[in-house]
Amino acid sequence: MPSNSLAVMHGLVQDCKQRKVLGEEVQVEITAMDEDNTRIRTQPLARELKDGKRLVILAGVQSNQFPRAMDIALQLRVAGVQVCMGGLHVSGSISMLAGVTPELREAMNLGISLFAGEAEGGRLDQVLRDAWTGQLKPLYNYVNDLPSLEGAPFPMLPAKTIRGTMGGWTSFDAGRGSPFECSFCTIINVEGRESRRRTVDEVEQIVRENLKQGVGRFFISDDNFSGNPDWEQILDRLIEMREQEKLNIEFMVQVDTMCHRLPGFIEKAGRAGVRRVFISLESINPQSLPGAKKEQNKIGGCRKMLLEWKRAGAIVLAGYIVGFPGETAESVLRDIRIIKKELAIDLLKPHCLTALPGSEDHQKLYRAGAFLEPDLNKYDLEHVTTQHSTMTAEEWTKLYRDTWKEFYTAEHMQTVLRRAAATGIPLGDMMALLLWFHFCIVYEKIDPLQGGYLRRRYRQDRRPGMAKEGLLRFHARYAADLLYKHVRMAQLYLRFRAFTKRLELDRSAQNYSDQALTTDSETDASAIEMMTTHR
Repeated sequence: MPSNSLAVMHGLVQDCKQRKVLGEEVQVEITAMDEDNTRIRTQPLARELKDGKRLVILAGVQSNQFPRAMDIALQLRVAGVQVCMGGLHVSGSISMLAGVTPELREAMNLGISLFAGEAEGGRLDQVLRDAWTGQLKPLYNYVNDLPSLEGAPFPMLPAKTIRGTMGGWTSFDAGRGSPFECSFCTIINVEGRESRRRTVDEVEQIVRENLKQGVGRFFISDDNFSGNPDWEQILDRLIEMREQEKLNIEFMVQVDTMCHRLPGFIEKAGRAGVRRVFISLESINPQSLPGAKKEQNKIGGCRKMLLEWKRAGAIVLAGYIVGFPGETAESVLRDIRIIKKELAIDLLKPHCLTALPGSEDHQKLYRAGAFLEPDLNKYDLEHVTTQHSTMTAEEWTKLYRDTWKEFYTAEHMQTVLRRAAATGIPLGDMMALLLWFHFCIVYEKIDPLQGGYLRRRYRQDRRPGMAKEGLLRFHARYAADLLYKHVRMAQLYLRFRAFTKRLELDRSAQNYSDQALTTDSETDASAIEMMTTHR
């Protein structure tokens, strides 16, 4: 998905341009670049920008991206280009640690301007004016002053930026803020716990403006869309656009495990075009959740909720945290096996419990002087960054990998496809997602949400100070790697394409059922291992 932070900043700068905040005579040029799918050649970029008045905004920088952002910023600063950096790492660290941390102080000492908080409410105007006069402040701090979203410029990306992503999706936030108090979450300490939201008319206009440039797939990036007080009015408006105007629009949303308790929410979401839903499951072990202040997850209702999403036509992706205190490799892998058998989750996304800067977990460990991984590159939810009560770092790392492998076995992926055939989910879409997830974790060895097709590598793109590999060796190794991965990809595709073809031709496939596709009332309660194991 394209970065919503990038979309927000692009929309805000466009608004500043239209309002001519730098004066009638100033011509403003804007370029949006997303490094997830665009090669950023910092030195050529620095040479291109060194003449004239230029400002590079590094938007939405997360903790694991901070070192890379610093690499980019330093080369730009050497060329005299002004740089302003914002995002969850800057905002979260300042919000929770009551001051500027050493890495942020280093950035400021090197002439990099930091922006903490949100840029709506005219705040970007001042940043641009300061950059125009060459007087950027070291720090713009708005973490304790959350702006209204109503009437704010829309998150918008140009179509050429969106085309670099799979499926042509874009993103926007209908609202910000979460009432929950999860100790591992950074959002609540940056966006707050009170709901701030765009109007229903504004959400409609965002969709229509994107349709004008040929974009009709949207990720509504609210931390919990079902917690938006205006969810029903928004869904009703989208239903009207789909059913009466016949607009070809689809959505992905994030929700909590209690969303099915909102009367009509899932049914209306399906009619509005929600075809993918991300659920913050986190764990099925009730003993793990209270310590993380995640009491809102009620595991007993999970199956009912998931089946409602399946009936609504949505592919379900669930987040799962590995490494809660007291967990062991045996207990986690047992829970993954239970999930496979009892919950109709299509795609599971395990990640390591991580004390992210900006979270309560990180704040407590930081203040206690406990071990925190010093390399910010590793705060990507894929690496171990703290100590565990029952596992070594090596055991925890292995368990993280094993949870992916346990869920994405060939046998279980076929089960997921059978469930898709039985519930009317398009088999082609489901197969593509399963193969993408399986391939990224097994062969690319990265989180699938950081993956795509064809991993591009360039010999010159090394971090400053790191030696460059020899020309022949680099290209020989890269070619061999590409060939191997494409052979494996082709083998996987042919195997599962043959399986889905058989499902499509099997008239009885729609009658398939298993324990995950039955409601609790249809199942002997004593047979529900998820509920009995953790008593």
